Amino acid sequence: MQARGWDELDVLFISGDAYVDHPAFGVPLLARLLEAEGLRVGIIAQPDWRNPDTFRVMGRPRLFAALSSGAMDSMVNHFTAARKIRRDDAYTPGGKAGARPNRAVIAYTAALKGAFRGLPIVIGGIEASLRRFAHYDYWDDKVRRSILIDSKADLLIYGMGEASLKEVVRRLQCGTPFSALTDIPGTAHLASDLPEKVTILPSFEEIVQNCTAYAKAFRLCTEQQHLPLTGPTLAQRHGNRYVVVAPPSPPLEQEELDAIYALPFTRQPHPTYRERIPAYEQIRFSLTTHRGCAGGCAFCAIGHHQGKRIQSRSISSILGEIKRLGQHPDFRGTLTDLGGPTANMFGVRCRRPDRECRRNSCLTPSPCPHFDPSDRLGVDLLRQVRTQKGVKHAVIASGIRTDLLQQQPDYFADLLAHHVGGLLKVAPETIDAGVAAIMHKPNADSFIAFLDAFRKACDRLGLRRAVVPYFMSAHPGTTVESMIEVALFLKRHHLKVEQVQEFTPTPGSLSTCIYHTGIDPFTGQKIHIPRSPAERRQQKALLLWHLPESRPDILAALQRCHRTEVADQLWGGGSKGREKQNSSPRKGRGEKKGRRSPPKR
Repeated sequence: MQARGWDELDVLFISGDAYVDHPAFGVPLLARLLEAEGLRVGIIAQPDWRNPDTFRVMGRPRLFAALSSGAMDSMVNHFTAARKIRRDDAYTPGGKAGARPNRAVIAYTAALKGAFRGLPIVIGGIEASLRRFAHYDYWDDKVRRSILIDSKADLLIYGMGEASLKEVVRRLQCGTPFSALTDIPGTAHLASDLPEKVTILPSFEEIVQNCTAYAKAFRLCTEQQHLPLTGPTLAQRHGNRYVVVAPPSPPLEQEELDAIYALPFTRQPHPTYRERIPAYEQIRFSLTTHRGCAGGCAFCAIGHHQGKRIQSRSISSILGEIKRLGQHPDFRGTLTDLGGPTANMFGVRCRRPDRECRRNSCLTPSPCPHFDPSDRLGVDLLRQVRTQKGVKHAVIASGIRTDLLQQQPDYFADLLAHHVGGLLKVAPETIDAGVAAIMHKPNADSFIAFLDAFRKACDRLGLRRAVVPYFMSAHPGTTVESMIEVALFLKRHHLKVEQVQEFTPTPGSLSTCIYHTGIDPFTGQKIHIPRSPAERRQQKALLLWHLPESRPDILAALQRCHRTEVADQLWGGGSKGREKQNSSPRKGRGEKKGRRSPPKR
């Protein structure tokens, strides 16, 4: 600030992540955006929330302070699906845990209010965005109030935030009082009286007591999310106040998206850091080609945060970023990712984007007739990237939607021949038809067809490639019986899952609503919820059927379901396996005292 001759900031940003000047990090992106608008902006990364002085290092900002917990919800960042404390944090130098508080948005807001009395505070990012309404919180195992109520912030920006933030600044620069910022798309605020022309949600007090009311509130919130600008303004009573949520901002047009990614990011961490930041190491040479996801997976919040409409950058914008990346001192010619939430959705579009659409997914239960899955732009992008000077390898590391890929033969061929680093990530999540319908994922037939096409293509091209499938355990609707069938499917198709995602109910997702209420909010159907630790453990073990340490839980699951014959199908010699697993280890028989191998992670 002294070097620039600034006596004060216009906007102060607070981030729960380390400061990395890269477009994949939300706060630095928004700070660059406001800088381009001529504002004086500062960032305080991972301040000590217990010490108000750490928030005062750049003085009181003129307009407001804006804060985010970071790229992840702080509770997801801190705890596993089993509610155990994580011992690392990929967004912190050295990967060290503990640099941000639990419920970071609430803690940072309280610290800012203590440091600067009366300063307007804007909250945003994934944590604030998906907790804007009353919501079920897995870690407290109860319904919590809107984060606007609990944090006492003055305004909440949800979604990606660029357009809403620019409009907030524009109005304040024109002299509009902060208290009058009540109708900006993509924002939420508190009101003492019920505004006119709003759709009233079941109140916080109602949904705490009644799961049906909770499901109704979720359904109305989801319908609003699918109707940018034209959707209703929603109001939810909390005691004697109302949380008022304006309709979402419309998706960015291509020119707007291109302009954001043309901002002068250094793509490096702040120079004061002396330890590596794991998340940065993973994404520093990756490029975001598009935003949004049309898949609508029930357990995923991307559709609620980025929207389901695909917003693709122009190919010239992406090639320009690659050219600038060539000036990075550590770039050696390998692009580690070229994608977005789903890599093969670049360039796909809705043929009627102006129509009102309330579908959660453009692909399931059957493809929308207005959805254009064309791979023309995706193939053009891959082929132009491969010819760029200085590019030796361009890997697709983002996930691939396999049912969509089967409608994109040219993209499929180019992907396998040039852009898979030996392993292709796909996420079928389940092969059980009932669970797939709840998840909004394609059925097993689609995945089998993909596997067959993948293996034939690799044989034809003479390539050694493998599929890395991601499956999920303990998702609503999943039973131990259905997971036994998944284990047999994996064995039958010669697949060994190395990573299993145990379902974690995160705020804002359809699956979390189902987990809490036990019903589908759109159909009213009752759904089995695997809640007990034993059942969740057994489901996860069945996905890892090939690991010796999974056998005790698998055998317990088979006995529970009266399916002990499956042990022979999985391992052969099932009875011997049971005897071995059920016997107590003794010194001198199979292992030595003090030499037991640690379990694989």
